[in-house]
Amino acid sequence: MVLEIAVKAAVGAPDILGDCPFSQRALLTLEEKKIPYKSHLINLSDKPQWFLEVNPEGKVPVVKFDDKWVSDSDVIVGILEEKYPEPSLATPPEFASVGSKIFPSFVKFLKSKDPNDGTEQDLLEELKALDDHLKAHGPFIAGEKITAVDLSLAPKLYHLEVALAHFKNWTIPDKLTHVLNYIKLLFSRESFEKTKAAKEHIIAGWEPKVNA
Repeated sequence: MVLEIAVKAAVGAPDILGDCPFSQRALLTLEEKKIPYKSHLINLSDKPQWFLEVNPEGKVPVVKFDDKWVSDSDVIVGILEEKYPEPSLATPPEFASVGSKIFPSFVKFLKSKDPNDGTEQDLLEELKALDDHLKAHGPFIAGEKITAVDLSLAPKLYHLEVALAHFKNWTIPDKLTHVLNYIKLLFSRESFEKTKAAKEHIIAGWEPKVNA
């Protein structure tokens, strides 16, 4: 059975996969579990009627389970784990929140206009905490095997890398070797290559927020 998933289309390019990290997380889960699926690319500035009828909130991603469209990537990933337990991507509960503050810290730093407001330092501290965790437990967050927490973090780290390089000429410091190795491992996976947005679409997605 082929699952249907609706994900964000690129801004200005409705036939190309867009820059939503939550959509990519759901797609990564489908790819890693080798679940056959069909994608619907949704132009978020001109949402199709059928999409709003099945999903009045108009959010992405949404996946169709048993004739019902389900939103929220946390919920989607949970249902996929339940319905398709093999291969297991369940993250041990004690590791489930590792790295969870990186994305909000990145967004604050990206939007910051004041170099002394502490947002860069906050992000560096979160990345350092991830580096320490990976040093003790790596190469992935829960050890040798990739799990759901990695698939949630991978798209966010990709946004961080692309957007900060473009808008702030900023890169993750070389001394965070475990984080850099982790990123390399994640980004080189076939599932990631197949589901990532093009860099220019990520930049275009952040542009209005950065210049707000």
